[in-house]
Amino acid sequence: MLAGFSFQGGVLNAEGVALPELAAEFGTPCYVYSRQAIESRWRAFDAALAARRRLVCYSVKANSNLAVLNILARLGSGFDIVSAGELQRVIRAGGEPGKVVFSGVGKRPDEMAFALEQGIKCFNVESAGELLRLNAVAADLHKTAPVSLRVNPDIDAETHPHISTGLRENKFGVAFELAPALYQEAAALEHIEVVGIDCHIGSQIINLRPFKDALQRLLGLIDRLEDGGITLRHIDVGGGLGIRYREEAPPAAEEYARAVAECLADVAHEIILEPGRAIVGNAGVLLTRVLYLNATPCRNFAVVDAAMNDLIRPALYDGWHEIRRVSEASDAEELVYDVVGPICETADFLARERPLRLRQGDLLAICSTGAYGFIMASNYNSRPRGAELIVDGDQIHEARRRETIADLMRGECLLPA
Repeated sequence: MLAGFSFQGGVLNAEGVALPELAAEFGTPCYVYSRQAIESRWRAFDAALAARRRLVCYSVKANSNLAVLNILARLGSGFDIVSAGELQRVIRAGGEPGKVVFSGVGKRPDEMAFALEQGIKCFNVESAGELLRLNAVAADLHKTAPVSLRVNPDIDAETHPHISTGLRENKFGVAFELAPALYQEAAALEHIEVVGIDCHIGSQIINLRPFKDALQRLLGLIDRLEDGGITLRHIDVGGGLGIRYREEAPPAAEEYARAVAECLADVAHEIILEPGRAIVGNAGVLLTRVLYLNATPCRNFAVVDAAMNDLIRPALYDGWHEIRRVSEASDAEELVYDVVGPICETADFLARERPLRLRQGDLLAICSTGAYGFIMASNYNSRPRGAELIVDGDQIHEARRRETIADLMRGECLLPA
């Protein structure tokens, strides 16, 4: 399930570095990413479409650490963003604004203005109100905004309902039947240039059929638009390709990209992809240490120093993550444990009913946490967030320092006397 991680001499390593060394130097909990894994996954998407004009736009919301973005920027990646903050991160990391697409249902006027001033590639507009607001912002700046409409194809992505985005009841995108009229309206606006079409149906999708169904609907719409005099330059097929957490068998990046290319074989448009989880998800682990083993009449609890504030997917989505002992050998009895954190919430669990051999002090790796791990972390219970590390061969890069309690209180003030 993991890329860039392997057991060597009975100890789990990130590339050429033993994870116990990282825990000893940087403490736990902490996130560890493999540079080799990130690069190889991005290259797999890019190479699979080598015969076409394409742009692989990494979805920043999956993991926005500056060092991660810098790795991808050096490869020539584009970026899919959903806020001005993410755009500033991309620029700081060396990414090119001209390779950025701006998605999201709630873009503020100041965010639109900043993106226009930076010269981004495209706004993925998600409503009629947003289109009119963007036209007004562009007029104030004496600029023209490049636009594609994010079309909601009403396709079931067959994923968790919280991460499904392509059904008519979801908040995302322009309803399919309303898209032709809105394209005509966009084409008539003075400060809007229609350049493409966009579709993103959800996340953690593990079979190709929903992607193909969505693309077939897009192709029919593109034909209608061209008959109406609207010519597009690119087709943004979104992201959403899943990874293996447990028993899932998602298509490889090459298989997915090949299916996209086959669906679009009869059109010459540039193809834009927006993978996120599929690039970084299995390139990272969360290291945590067992604080206590607590046996009750009902359950065995392994209390660890990571918690739902560090990794919220299990509590939020009932997300499943493999948990591995970092040292394979153990003389402990195998028991069924709930792995829980120190936070004062019953929902604070990282795994339920896992057969594990554990002793107090053991170091564990929570797998497949490179995406939607640290990025969704919080300071609930006034818990500082851990470090983020990138391993490159035998080199260790502290991509983010561990927070301190002082960091958490910075910006807060007492009331005057």
